[in-house]
Formats: sequence, C-alpha cells, structure tokens
Amino acid sequence: MWFLSPTHIYQEVRATDLKYKNRVRSRISNLKDPKNPGLRKNVLAGAIELQRIASMTAEEMASDELKQLRNTMTQEAIREHQMAKTGGTTTDLLQCGKCRKKNCTYNQVQTRSADEPMTTFVLCNECGNRWKFC
Repeated sequence: MWFLSPTHIYQEVRATDLKYKNRVRSRISNLKDPKNPGLRKNVLAGAIELQRIASMTAEEMASDELKQLRNTMTQEAIREHQMAKTGGTTTDLLQCGKCRKKNCTYNQVQTRSADEPMTTFVLCNECGNRWKFC
C-alpha cells in the first residue's frame, strides 16, 4: 500500500525482525480488510497520521462492528464471572469435571428467549472451575 510507509514502523520498532514484519503485515491486512473501510478512509483522508497508524493496537484499528462485538463479549464474560461469585445456591448434586468434587454453587438465569430453558452457571468451590449448561 503506497500510503503505508514502513519507515514509520521501523522508527517505532527500531529493527527489521519478526516483530517489525508482523506489524507491517498487520497494518496492510487491516487497511485492506473489506469489513473495515473506515480505517482505510481515515488514513487516506489524513484523519489518521502515518506515525499514528504505525503504533496503533489491533483494538484501535478494529472496525466499529468488531469493537461492539468485543465489548458485548467482554460484558457477557464479566456478567458470567460475577454471577458465579455473587450469592448462588450451594449444592452437592453437581460434580466438577476438573477436580471431581461435589462442592458447587450455581445460579440460573434466563439469558435467551422466554421459551428457551434457563442457563445454569456453576462455580466449583474447591478448584474455582466454572461452566454453564442449559
């Protein structure tokens, strides 16, 4: 890509090793990505300077759609983590697949449509293993 000068990346990395090559490939891949036209448009329009794109992280270069997906997944992971830790019901009816003990805490939450079964989130109180099932 004519507007991506490897000089800016070299100034950032100060070497031509694998890290440098991966960074150049990453920039080219992100700029050519048809699902991320905003990045290319912003670079071509000068809204993102070449020095800036040389040091951007993958998260910063991601499309708005991908950023939203990552945010949703992060929020879901946080929610699942908190559900298993906050309160819950202790039971010996569930066995941990990791340590094989029966000291577990579970929560049931309606995470999908009302006509779907509830999702059960389980935390092993012995080893900390977490899992879920419907």
